Amino acid sequence: MNKYFPGIGRVEYRPDAGPEDTLVFRHYNAGETVHGRTMEEWLRYSVCYFNTFRYLGDDNYGQRAHQRSWEDGSHSLDNHKRRVMAAFEFIHKLNVRFYSVSDRDLAPEGENWEETTRYLDEMVTVACDLQRQTGVRPLYFSADLFTHPRYMNGAAGNPDAHVFAYACAQVKRSLEAAKRLGAENFVFFHPRDGYQNVLQRQMFRDMSHLAQLYRMAAQYKDKIGFKGQLLIQPKPSDPRRHQYESDASSTMQLLRHFGLDKQYKLYIKPSFSRLIGRPYYHDVYFAAAYNMLGSVDASDSYPEVNGTSDICVYDVRDATYVMKCILEQSGLQQGGLTLGGRVRRESTEPRDLFHGHILAMDTFARALRNAARMIADGCFTRNIQQRYASYKTGFGERVDRSGVTLEECEDHVRKSGEPTLRTGREEHVNNMFNYYVFPPTITKK
Repeated sequence: MNKYFPGIGRVEYRPDAGPEDTLVFRHYNAGETVHGRTMEEWLRYSVCYFNTFRYLGDDNYGQRAHQRSWEDGSHSLDNHKRRVMAAFEFIHKLNVRFYSVSDRDLAPEGENWEETTRYLDEMVTVACDLQRQTGVRPLYFSADLFTHPRYMNGAAGNPDAHVFAYACAQVKRSLEAAKRLGAENFVFFHPRDGYQNVLQRQMFRDMSHLAQLYRMAAQYKDKIGFKGQLLIQPKPSDPRRHQYESDASSTMQLLRHFGLDKQYKLYIKPSFSRLIGRPYYHDVYFAAAYNMLGSVDASDSYPEVNGTSDICVYDVRDATYVMKCILEQSGLQQGGLTLGGRVRRESTEPRDLFHGHILAMDTFARALRNAARMIADGCFTRNIQQRYASYKTGFGERVDRSGVTLEECEDHVRKSGEPTLRTGREEHVNNMFNYYVFPPTITKK
């Protein structure tokens, strides 16, 4: 485990590290107990295989900028084998327990379905061997239903039944691979399932077909005895089309409408909320409110880009909002935090991959400590209780517990008159929040 990242050992926790010591953790201490569990148990970090090892510094304006010793840029099986060896060396040295990967991350497309399936089986065997050596396994596995040109008009929501069948067959094989690898979750991404022109699509039919795939996947999961949690990632990442699962609300509505909300949870990428004009943490809290938060992608996007850019997260403030929500729902159970950020195109050295992941891991470790203090001190809980105090007794209690009629609401208004204006105290709350994110330093005289 020292072929592709020579000179870099396993990353250690060093809280006294200086500003230029960027190959150590200053805040992430895996064994440290915070709010009743270790950091490792709360955060359950996972390396995103796609953004870490398949992104090679190419973009709309330029060719590949990252030259990797394990990567020849081909789709050969040998190249995929070198890549997975490099990935496991990286994951081992980063000191995390999980990685997140898709079928096409692990294995290339073949000339036909049989060859493609054979390639996947072979690469899953390679990955299983490496997992036994390192103790690492997938936080999630998924089927890549968007990269190949066959999916240019969507996968399960494609107007061509042949493409629909291909996507379903690919999910079947991927569920089998997920079971072999011991994946904790199985994630569905559908970035191309949506419409570009309403005159060319039947939206409800498309969504019904999506639901049909989800139902078949849940049935097959039970049939083969796969114990992983099924997750869906809302994904408003393609500005050229409106996606049917563009946010947590639309995805949960689809699942509830088709009676699938008990089998699925959501894998939230907080940075997507910004693409639809909402705060970074909006969908995290929205999914949690309905007990549908299953996992979180720990990445961010360039604020100036109208689309996903997947940079390594560094904003402790935003991360603290996310971790407060996760702690308040007692963790992510089988889910975790996937380190989905890419290093920038200009970051060309292999060690930059470590810098980016350490940055994200330390960011959420700081956020975990912040959130734990916020909850332990109880300031925000008291603030919420005071704000909703009118629902504790009398008319408000009846609203919360049993519901009231419109006639009763009118009677209450007649008796009580005009409501008293009550301050929202937004500035007070933000002041409190800053206290925990940026605690004051007390200098002894």
